[in-house]
Amino acid sequence: MNGEPLNRDHGFPLRVVVPGVIGARSVKWLEAINIIAEECQGFFVQKDYKMFPPSVNWENINWSSRRPQMDFPVQCVICSLEDTTTITPGKVSISGYAASGGGRGIERVDVSVDGGKTWMEASRFQKSDIPYTADDDGNCDKWAWVLFEVTAEIQQSTEIIAKAVDSAGNVQPEKVEDVWNLRGILNTSWHRIQVHVNDSNS
Repeated sequence: MNGEPLNRDHGFPLRVVVPGVIGARSVKWLEAINIIAEECQGFFVQKDYKMFPPSVNWENINWSSRRPQMDFPVQCVICSLEDTTTITPGKVSISGYAASGGGRGIERVDVSVDGGKTWMEASRFQKSDIPYTADDDGNCDKWAWVLFEVTAEIQQSTEIIAKAVDSAGNVQPEKVEDVWNLRGILNTSWHRIQVHVNDSNS
């Protein structure tokens, strides 16, 4: 895993990996595979990863009213900077990854360095120097992460935002409040980080 032997926390000695499906379905510590006619009745399928509307709470929840969550929405994460990172004024590289469930490609990643007032499109790639194409249906790379990168001029402390759009036109919601649910799953709202500019000349 990530170039290292699989450890116990992540499923050693054997783990299933299911591309394009939420991580909860990539079973850890696999001992057997059974072909059955009905849906698995285990806890993590029937009473854990399910998406409920905002009106549902722990008092009125009905687990059988919703199907188990399998797919995941489009999402992206900035990895090159952390929240409250201090940078020097000038050109800053902003990079991370984007993914969408169900084998949908990443159509674009938009990045803002002024809190969402203006946007720029990041470059996308999976291999160095090879442009990524979201609508190539014959390519299995749509089941994997897409890396993105953009360079921006930043002269003052600001909020940096990234949001992705997949090949079906799905876009990340602006606020977590838009996708709030009792279980807290699938929070794929815009990724926001605050950066502080340290100008030694001031």
